[in-house]
Amino acid sequence: MRNLLLGMMLAMSLGFGSTAVARPARQLHAGEIAAGLKRLGVTGSVLYVAAHPDDENTRLLAWLVGERGLRTGYLSVTRGDGGQNLIGTEQGALLGLIRTHELLAARSVDGAEQFFTRARDFGYSKSAEETLRIWGHDAVLADVVLAIRRFQPDVIITRFTTEPPNHGHHTASALLAAEAFIAAADPKRFPEQLSEVKPWKADRLLQNASSWSFKPDEDLSRYVKLDVGGYDALLGRSWGEVAAESRSQHKSQGFGQAADRGPAAEYFTPLAGTLPKRDVFEGLDFSWKRWTGSEAVSRAVAAATKAFDARAPHRSLPALVRVHEALTALPDTHPWKAPKLREVEALIAHCAGLFLEVRAAAPTGIPGLPVALDVVALNRSPAAVEWVGLTLPGEKTEAVGKALAANVPLKLSRTVTLPTTAPISTPYWLREPVTGGLYTLKGEDRALTGQPEGVPALSVAFEYQVAGRRFRAVRPVVHAWTDPVRGELYRDFEVVPPVTATLAEDVLMFPNGESRAVPVVLAAGMDQVPGTVRMVAPPGWRVEPASVEFKLAARGDERTVTFQVTPPPGSKQEGVLSVEVDVGDRAWSWSARSVSHPHIPPLTVRQPSTAAAVPFSLAMKGKRIGYIPGPGDRVAESLSAVGYEVTLLPEERLAREPLERFDAILVGVRAFNANTHLAVHRERLLQYVEGGGRLVVQYNTNSRVGPLTSFVGPYPLEIGRDRVTDETAAMTPVRANEPLLRAPNALTAADFEGWVQERGLYFASSWDARYQPVFAMHDAGEAPLQGALLVARHGKGTFIYTGLAFFRQLPAGVPGAYRLLANILSP
Repeated sequence: MRNLLLGMMLAMSLGFGSTAVARPARQLHAGEIAAGLKRLGVTGSVLYVAAHPDDENTRLLAWLVGERGLRTGYLSVTRGDGGQNLIGTEQGALLGLIRTHELLAARSVDGAEQFFTRARDFGYSKSAEETLRIWGHDAVLADVVLAIRRFQPDVIITRFTTEPPNHGHHTASALLAAEAFIAAADPKRFPEQLSEVKPWKADRLLQNASSWSFKPDEDLSRYVKLDVGGYDALLGRSWGEVAAESRSQHKSQGFGQAADRGPAAEYFTPLAGTLPKRDVFEGLDFSWKRWTGSEAVSRAVAAATKAFDARAPHRSLPALVRVHEALTALPDTHPWKAPKLREVEALIAHCAGLFLEVRAAAPTGIPGLPVALDVVALNRSPAAVEWVGLTLPGEKTEAVGKALAANVPLKLSRTVTLPTTAPISTPYWLREPVTGGLYTLKGEDRALTGQPEGVPALSVAFEYQVAGRRFRAVRPVVHAWTDPVRGELYRDFEVVPPVTATLAEDVLMFPNGESRAVPVVLAAGMDQVPGTVRMVAPPGWRVEPASVEFKLAARGDERTVTFQVTPPPGSKQEGVLSVEVDVGDRAWSWSARSVSHPHIPPLTVRQPSTAAAVPFSLAMKGKRIGYIPGPGDRVAESLSAVGYEVTLLPEERLAREPLERFDAILVGVRAFNANTHLAVHRERLLQYVEGGGRLVVQYNTNSRVGPLTSFVGPYPLEIGRDRVTDETAAMTPVRANEPLLRAPNALTAADFEGWVQERGLYFASSWDARYQPVFAMHDAGEAPLQGALLVARHGKGTFIYTGLAFFRQLPAGVPGAYRLLANILSP
């Protein structure tokens, strides 16, 4: 059911307006229907392979779909969860969720389809060998092979080369594509897949050269060239304009892009299979003529295309029904039967102006309880359309048997009961704990490997008849409401527990064995829900009170319950706190973390309600911290949680705040990148340092694409692109008895254990002699780097630049990172 829905949406997504934010299926205009008719005559496909969201060439994808009518897919090996975030503080799995939906928004614009593997983006890697070791070579290769066997592409295109230097994920994606190109055709490779798919041999493998890598005098004649800068009058857009809108969906990465118009060259290197010399599709026939026995389909498609009347699309319905009949007559083994049936069924619905929708009265439902549904069918054309029947959740089928009069909605109200075993809604790849290099899929979720989303919580199937032929369309159940500013909004209906119990933090730090208050936010998933909430702690930990009774009056109501938690005296052993809620005779333990940004639908991750509890020793000298925020970090809240008095200093407050009251001022990651106007405050900040203050600047980026135009350091300092990706790399003090390592916390090698993802990034590459490096560190096989932490005296105070990844370590609960940062902040 879900595959049918995805197929209809993807086949007809021709590049006009994002559908990532939940809303009714958009009616295609006549130009888009004409483009869809054109695609019916094309039986070719291209799979583009790269490593991350935003790696794809949206201009090429838009051209392949729009100009050539090819079924086109983008296989992103990861969901981008190890990247950066310019629009919020989400990191890790939540960032991967955002970037997944940004990819879906991009695909809804350029018309390509979206796929993934189970590989997790664990951050920058300097080698493909490390990448494939962490992912697990055979496991991720199996996923790429599965994607090829499912999609059955004629042409596979990689974004990156197999030659270093490059991001290890980039290089690995190219290596995997090359290996999978051969393995997908071999029935001896991954034979366990053959119960679902068949071996598939693509015709050719190409590499799409990146124009930014060309040297000014490079000879481009060795590449196969393709102009993708066309314009489609039916749509009123060039492919460069479509591509810019698609690319600009990657908002968390700051990839807004201006539109290109006019010629646009793309360059390719043939790698394997048949080797084109002048055109990437040289020698390939993408018409129905390539398939024996498809003559009837070809004739029917030609007739439907020729007879199309843009002013009266409904007149094409009989011709499209004949196309459907011809496709149905093909053998089920035909690789184009299923996708073209999806396309023609979508075109029939659009030519009839058919609107089918199922709304739930509430956004959520509880296992075992009823859900009220409003079902509507509307024929917005003069064509004769009969609503034959519908199938409700639970495969309950009922006859309707009513003609849909032109532009007259037919509405039904139904109630269904959710099974007591209905799974709680959450992104399928996050249902199990996230560990290692691959997401873990169990049970029914294994069948979803590679899909961008899971199965809707509830779906309804409509059966209708047009021109004497019956069709079936599946619609997910949605909830709609009206926002006073944005108007009508939609979201997917979800199954939730009666109460969620969400801890404010994933990791709770307990400095110096101190007791701390741990708030738990209870949120009702239903009306009138009483219960008891309790916190379960490891042996030896003390929790007060033992439990709390509550009653929430209405769905969506919240109440914060606070437990006082105390670790065992002197303990440094990490434990796990869990929250359980008793409602009736059943215990529930679910947290809910929501993601809300205007360009993507409302998203919620529901997982077991647990948090790591980390006791550790921490000395602080000077607790009053001013924090100049940058995009996408949680350092300020992490410091507040261990006892610092943190005052946020956005620019409007920075201009008037008496800075001398702070023991130290800390600048958030990429603050100068995100707000170049901070340079206005440079002199005031340096005066604070000169008068005895301590100013600490976390990493900023500096590159050809995004040069750093302002900075606050008192002396010359150049930020480069050096980083240390091995989170276990030795951190060797440059000077014996380095003061930053002695007080107020006496640091040892143990403080540099347990770091996550990386040591640091965007180190200083050159600096004035008045800066003193603190550490030397390096990745395997590389020279030591000293630009991770630089200290300079200025007047009576101190300026510090650091590329150490505190923004990752503190939310992850790394004790040594807290202790080191406490030393850095101590006056």
